[in-house]
Amino acid sequence: MMLSSGKLTNLMRLADASGRLKMLAVDQRDSMRAPLAAATRRRPEDITYDELAATKTLVAEVLSSHSTAILLDPIYGLPRGITAVGGSAALLVAVEDSPPALLGPSRERKMALIDGWSVAQAKRAGANAVKLLVYDTPEASAEVRAHHRDLVRRVGEECVLHDLPFLLEVVAYPIEEPGEDTPEFALKRPRHTIAAAREFSDPAYHVDLLKLPFPGDLKYTRQFRDAVFDPRERPAVYTLDDIRGFCRDLDAAAGRPWVILSGGVGIREFLANLDLAVDAGASGFLCGRAIWQDVLPLHPDRQAMRAFLASTASHNFDRANAVAERARPWFDHPHFGGWGQIRLQGGGADWYRRYGAPPPL
Repeated sequence: MMLSSGKLTNLMRLADASGRLKMLAVDQRDSMRAPLAAATRRRPEDITYDELAATKTLVAEVLSSHSTAILLDPIYGLPRGITAVGGSAALLVAVEDSPPALLGPSRERKMALIDGWSVAQAKRAGANAVKLLVYDTPEASAEVRAHHRDLVRRVGEECVLHDLPFLLEVVAYPIEEPGEDTPEFALKRPRHTIAAAREFSDPAYHVDLLKLPFPGDLKYTRQFRDAVFDPRERPAVYTLDDIRGFCRDLDAAAGRPWVILSGGVGIREFLANLDLAVDAGASGFLCGRAIWQDVLPLHPDRQAMRAFLASTASHNFDRANAVAERARPWFDHPHFGGWGQIRLQGGGADWYRRYGAPPPL
């Protein structure tokens, strides 16, 4: 497997010394704005720039020391949060705008890049990797699906040009169903997630890491529903053996190292998801809200927020890190074939092979 020196160096920075990815997401925008508004009994649009930026900075300041890398957005998170990130944590920066455009009666989600922001600017800002989120479902229109594929390809090519790892987040979503928390969508979620992982592993997209939803929903899984959730609220549409099979199928479809996201579930559900994903071959996690979301109702009491992050949220992170100790190192994914199989492409390595000496300074 050939890797440029820039991509290899930065992939190493995203992981711990063993190659496991234990990453913190603080790039949320509307999903952070809404609970901050609820905590102060205001409308989401009344939450100020300073409130959102200060909250992200506080989360980064307290929790970055637990993570191998932290994901920030360039609008609210990066300008202030960069000074709060601990020196041991690598930096991922998002490039997608938020929220997506909603099209037509089906409310298709169409993503766009942040206006005035680019991979080149992320690199100049000190990013070790770039993250792009796209929503993908086979039920979307051909126009929207083609748009997202072109978007991924374009960002991938820019990451190759600027020698930065490309982390792609792909999330399935309902079009024909009334919402995500429905038995109908629970049945579709596994195959949609697996299909997206297979599609975007194509080398044409230049993706280095995949950030994926858990390929199922434990609230609709018989064993977890009966033991953890209220069985009167939701029907069971699959079993734990089904879930394990979905995770194995996802690993087989993911032609790149993959991590799971939390998707806003509670910490107990996320830890169970992570445990199952790691058993199947995931290389860790990139998680936000499951770890720290309960800090938002404490706004604007900064002292209470800091105390929660330093205690409960830090404990949540440590629990996730403990599960991820069993994760497959990113370089042991079949795409790379193990650390000893990686070869440098370009730069000094090519010079040395050609001339038998290091390149001149």
